[in-house]
Amino acid sequence: MPGAPPSFHVVLIEPEIPPNTGAIGRLCVAAGARLHLVQPLGFRIDDRTLARAGLDYWPHLDWRLWESFAALQAGAAAEAPASPSLPPRFFLFTTKSARPYWSETFRRGDFLVFGRETRGLPESLLAAHADRCLTIPMEPAARSLNLATATGIVLYEALRQVSQGR
Repeated sequence: MPGAPPSFHVVLIEPEIPPNTGAIGRLCVAAGARLHLVQPLGFRIDDRTLARAGLDYWPHLDWRLWESFAALQAGAAAEAPASPSLPPRFFLFTTKSARPYWSETFRRGDFLVFGRETRGLPESLLAAHADRCLTIPMEPAARSLNLATATGIVLYEALRQVSQGR
């Protein structure tokens, strides 16, 4: 819905694979979420594979490009509501946490942060936000999930919670 605040913010830190980012962009359009891309990117924004994965959704995508995660945090704080009781909340998703994503109570406007496809989020970032690290539980034989799949799982759980007033 044009002009409406985003339901959630999906953050990709240094994404590497254009089709994943394109699919996540399409997911964000469907969910009313804003996509934040934190540089450096492993592709150019005009990459054909990015456009192909996002199909004709990319022109409808609410997205921002950031130099760094710190710049994103500063931008989010500047756009936050005037109420200091509701500062922006950032949740980091990693296989290095034991806390499942469904244990968190999400609220509209939260930032859902995902790392690079090959390495995940930097250790320093995880350590700085240890109380906000969540995981998608999986069987031990699986190293990780596809980035677009993981984003969809978490984003739609957050939407489900908000719609049910959890």
